[in-house]
Amino acid sequence: MSEIVPSNIVQILLTIAAIFLVFRSFRTVQQGTIAVVTIFGKYRRVLRPGLNVVIPFIELVFKRISTQNRSVEMEFQAVTSDQANVYFKSMLLFSVIDEHEETIKKVAFKFIDEKNLMQALIRTIEGNIRAFVATKKQAEVLSLRSEIVMHVKDQIDAVLEEWGYHLLDLQLNDITFDEAIMRSMSQVVASNNLKAAAENEGQALLITKTKTAEAEGNAIKIAAQAEREAAQLRGQGVALFREEVARGMNNAAREMQQANLDTSMIMFSMWTEAIKNFAEYGKGNIIFLDGSADGMQQTMKQMMGMSRMMDAHDPIPPKK
Repeated sequence: MSEIVPSNIVQILLTIAAIFLVFRSFRTVQQGTIAVVTIFGKYRRVLRPGLNVVIPFIELVFKRISTQNRSVEMEFQAVTSDQANVYFKSMLLFSVIDEHEETIKKVAFKFIDEKNLMQALIRTIEGNIRAFVATKKQAEVLSLRSEIVMHVKDQIDAVLEEWGYHLLDLQLNDITFDEAIMRSMSQVVASNNLKAAAENEGQALLITKTKTAEAEGNAIKIAAQAEREAAQLRGQGVALFREEVARGMNNAAREMQQANLDTSMIMFSMWTEAIKNFAEYGKGNIIFLDGSADGMQQTMKQMMGMSRMMDAHDPIPPKK
């Protein structure tokens, strides 16, 4: 009985050991991650995402490498060629170049740890930006965002490739200067805006004055044309009126002569009609007339003279 008990314990221990070895023989690698395996400190192979079999206690997972995109924010200072301090806030986006074994080996063994990698990466990028900004003037920096990014990519791509990484994007989110410089730049912008506004206002005023002058000139021209046409029409109307009056008086005189009546009655009738119209349509309140005998006689002589002039112009044919 004493011999059976130890054998059962050994079997149990062996079973536990086997189960433990089985569990130790499998390694799970998450998606977007590659595990680097070493044997006694020497590189052996890589494990892809999923369930992998390893030699227990012999093959060890040295490091797990993420192949996903990674980002880091940076804040640093640079100096322009005209000794102006420029402050940058940027975002760096990078990742492992690919999942090839050689690339993974570079990523796993180039740096001791993640901290050293990030320090080297950030300082390299900052150094390239500082070198580029040092060749530019303060006024040029704000307009050179894309040029700065392209310069950094050109300079750093080869270095990152040696590390197994590549630069996906570099965003220069904020570029600022010292407070005094920012104030002076704001003043320059404000003065330029005021200058542009004054020029625009002057141009607008010039256009307004020009258009107003053109409109006034056209209005005067149109009014003069209309006045000329109206004067012509008035003259034609007066001429037609006089012609009709003369024709009417001539016909009336002929009829009166044929009836053996004094033609001076026509003039007297026209005179009385004129006085009537003065009184009826005139805007004044008083009409001055010479009502004396001499005045009436003088008026009649004038009217008879006009009648004789009309007869001489258009003689009345004798009565048959």
